[in-house]
Amino acid sequence: MGAEHNHGPGPEEAAARPDFRRKLTIAFALVFSIVLAQGIGAAATGSLALVVDVVHSLTDSIGLLMALVAAMLMVRPPDSKRTWGFRRIEVLAALGQAVLLAGVSVYAFVEAVERWSNPPEVAGPELLMFGVIALVLNVGAAFVLASSRGANFNMRAAFLEVLMDALGTIAVIVSALLIMTTGFQRADTIAAVVIALMIIPRAVLLIRETLAVLMEFTPKGFDLDEVRAHILKLDHVQGVHDLHASTVATGLPTLSAHIVLDDECFEDGHAPEILETARQCVAGHFDVAIEHTTLQLETKHLRDHEPAEVVHP
Repeated sequence: MGAEHNHGPGPEEAAARPDFRRKLTIAFALVFSIVLAQGIGAAATGSLALVVDVVHSLTDSIGLLMALVAAMLMVRPPDSKRTWGFRRIEVLAALGQAVLLAGVSVYAFVEAVERWSNPPEVAGPELLMFGVIALVLNVGAAFVLASSRGANFNMRAAFLEVLMDALGTIAVIVSALLIMTTGFQRADTIAAVVIALMIIPRAVLLIRETLAVLMEFTPKGFDLDEVRAHILKLDHVQGVHDLHASTVATGLPTLSAHIVLDDECFEDGHAPEILETARQCVAGHFDVAIEHTTLQLETKHLRDHEPAEVVHP
């Protein structure tokens, strides 16, 4: 006997959800405009800081695009071929962004060593102009997303993408002002290193979190030993095995388990009551709320006759 608890959105529920696609589309267009402007600026000025920041902006625009795709998919009901839809696309995209960010950070450090001893001439006024253009577009994108940043994880992540990019752009502007006022050409190299140092923690965190999802590790903050102990405290529960927890995508943790009950539970008909109690226990008693659960109820006889390779403690 088993039960699958699926809270996937139905057509009515999906239609009733707030639709942030318009805001995300505007923010994506603004940030991608930054990529184009900074790309032209990097070619025109020879600025290493602008090169690093353009890659930073590019990854942010990809992140906003994925947020837009996720917002579109959220209003679509699941189907029999794609029971989770395309939710995991965001994980693959995030991993790609993280690798790109890490790569450009390494490039910035290597290039900075060479430029420090022989700093190239960087056009300060042009660098300032492109930096200001990028900052204005960043502020515009942040303004569009600010009112909805607390609506869900997707919108919060999109807002933070824009905010982080604005900080990098400020570093570019500061370096341009130093070059114009003091002639200190190494300011561009310092700005590039500062931006790279801002990027590295984010890249490392993204790589760690996305690999944890792809490897189907237990969700952070969710203790399976504690889950097992809670279920074992329920009346008539003899054992718990094949206990697994993983994350499909952001905000979508799942859990499955086999629960061994006394034979009498199936004879007197109160096994479904124990099933519901176990499900509520998993959903509400821990730091991570697991709403998508698959629990299989079985007798000790069935447990003893399962193939050894699928039996887990």
